[in-house]
Amino acid sequence: MEKLSAVRQMLAGGELDEALSRLRGGEGSAARGRTEAVLDGFQRAFGAGEDTPVTLCSAPGRTEICGNHTDHQHGRVLAAAVNLDFLACAAPNGTDTIRFQSEGWPLVEVKLDGKGPRTEENETTVSLVRGMAELAAQRGYPVSGFDAYAVSDVLPGSGLSSSAACEVLLGVVINHLFCQDAFTPVEIAQMGQKAENAYFGKPSGLMDQTASSVGGAVAIDFADPAKPQVRSVAVDLTALGYALCIIDSGASHADLTGEYAAVPQEMRAVAAFFGKEVLREVSEHQVLDQLPALRAQVGDRAVLRALHFFADDARVEGEADALARKDMDAFLALVKESGRSSWELLQNITPAGAVGEQAMAVALAVAERALKGRGACRVHGGGFAGTIQAFVPLDILDAFRAETEGALGAGSCHVLSLRPVGGAVLC
Repeated sequence: MEKLSAVRQMLAGGELDEALSRLRGGEGSAARGRTEAVLDGFQRAFGAGEDTPVTLCSAPGRTEICGNHTDHQHGRVLAAAVNLDFLACAAPNGTDTIRFQSEGWPLVEVKLDGKGPRTEENETTVSLVRGMAELAAQRGYPVSGFDAYAVSDVLPGSGLSSSAACEVLLGVVINHLFCQDAFTPVEIAQMGQKAENAYFGKPSGLMDQTASSVGGAVAIDFADPAKPQVRSVAVDLTALGYALCIIDSGASHADLTGEYAAVPQEMRAVAAFFGKEVLREVSEHQVLDQLPALRAQVGDRAVLRALHFFADDARVEGEADALARKDMDAFLALVKESGRSSWELLQNITPAGAVGEQAMAVALAVAERALKGRGACRVHGGGFAGTIQAFVPLDILDAFRAETEGALGAGSCHVLSLRPVGGAVLC
């Protein structure tokens, strides 16, 4: 940690420019100004003096590249950190209470008592703060109160997983302040998943937290969720001539809980037919061999969703290998296959029975036309609403953005870059 005044001097003198550039995709003065605002916000929120020792920490949002609805079946995914993040200034406060101020939101105060999750805190930031602190304490570290002021530009509802970024941020802060940086990025990710499952009350896989915590592009195998195998894949999309775009379809996730829940339920129903819990324990050959009886018992949509799982799970390795050898043609061909599989087999583009509003399908049609036979686009994240993903050649990026925003609304196309580092301590 450094005194607040020293961090200001480092920032003004450019000593943090290189680190900020890696986190923010080459931003210069904007990243410096944002960091200065976080220091000012911390000082205002908690009355800190210039001699207060502080730390600056960051955790990114993430994008899913391949493996759509595969992680909950213990499958494989390819994901990456992006250059949108939570950035926080934090310091111990000498009490047993954590005070977490996220800009634009009410102050969260959590008194640490070690009593575990409580239902009245479900689906609140309080639960995540408590969960991350208690999970670290349960591993034998002397976690106590601290103050943290954070800002975030991880777009909510965008499929970039702002909740996972928040969990990883808290894990990085706690790890640095109280645990001598002992936790690995994967351990912080596992803590984040447990906080979200047990404290926040939302079932989730481990993809979001792992991608945010590890950083860069990562191929993750969840055959054993307790010990995920993580392979880092070096990739620089800009050097390869492409931009990553996340495009807002304009449709809300509200009232879609049943649609999302049906996907793992139906996949598990197929697995149960064979006496297994998840599809990773079943082979595609078994499904095809028992197709008549399986269709009769679980229904056609469940069978099609299982076939999507087998195909997309296998595509993960192919996409990761293509990126590793800088073969964009092979990579983009697989992205297109993944997108079509999600649309035709997984069927997570349009909610069941929707006729008057099919926003995701429209967004995909608009993006495909704007790409003019180049690049690739696909559903992003859980589907049914929210965003799509496009890999756009840099020489048509401006035209692509103008065309998609002309059809879907100003500001709907977000141009991002992959972030080479995950959860990070700047000082």
